[in-house]
Amino acid sequence: MDNWYQIEQQSNTEAKRIRLEQVFYFRVGVMENYLVPAGVGEAEIIEKRSKFIACVVPIGDEGAAKDEIARVKAKYHDARHNCWCYIIRGGVERYSEDGEPQGTAGLPMLEVFRRGGVFDVCCVVTRYFGGILLGPGGLSRAYSGAAKLALENAGVAELKPWDRVEVACPYSLLARVKQEIEGFGGVTEGVDYGENTVLKALLPAGSPEDFNKRLADVSAGAVKAVVIGREYAGQEYARG
Repeated sequence: MDNWYQIEQQSNTEAKRIRLEQVFYFRVGVMENYLVPAGVGEAEIIEKRSKFIACVVPIGDEGAAKDEIARVKAKYHDARHNCWCYIIRGGVERYSEDGEPQGTAGLPMLEVFRRGGVFDVCCVVTRYFGGILLGPGGLSRAYSGAAKLALENAGVAELKPWDRVEVACPYSLLARVKQEIEGFGGVTEGVDYGENTVLKALLPAGSPEDFNKRLADVSAGAVKAVVIGREYAGQEYARG
């Protein structure tokens, strides 16, 4: 049976501090940028004849993480170990050593994502034993190395908060409104052409108020953006 560890429930001072910060975060509604896997990444390494096969996938919740773990276990059902970890933004961190010595597999894998600041991620590393013992240090390096390489292959995306807006405007002002959206660092997602032309766009979170002031200037008060929601979106983030 897998050993489950829910890090956020630890009773130490650091865990308490993290929980307090999370409560503060949700109460004040602060939205910050964060990193996630840009896609699925796989990697394979050989260490003293033991084969380590790693897979990193983006996830949205614990159900998705458990599904991915089950998928990999079924695929590599004949392997001696299928060690895993996942981190979900909001505080959930779990891992399994799956029979390896405590602290030599799932935990080192988890640290790869902690140190990288990557959330909403699940990683499974399968080991086919090669007949040579690696020792605690060798196991930790192999599992974490495989996880890191799979993450590199997946790529990393930086997500940031955006306000989703709709702007109804005369067709004669369409090009100008698009230009203003771009000037505010936003993205026009589409245009509905009907009795009234409506642009659908994303603006950096918190900017619609200033954006509307600008629209009022260029349209003599005739055009206004209406916020219809807030979400996270981003593009692949290249680390330096």
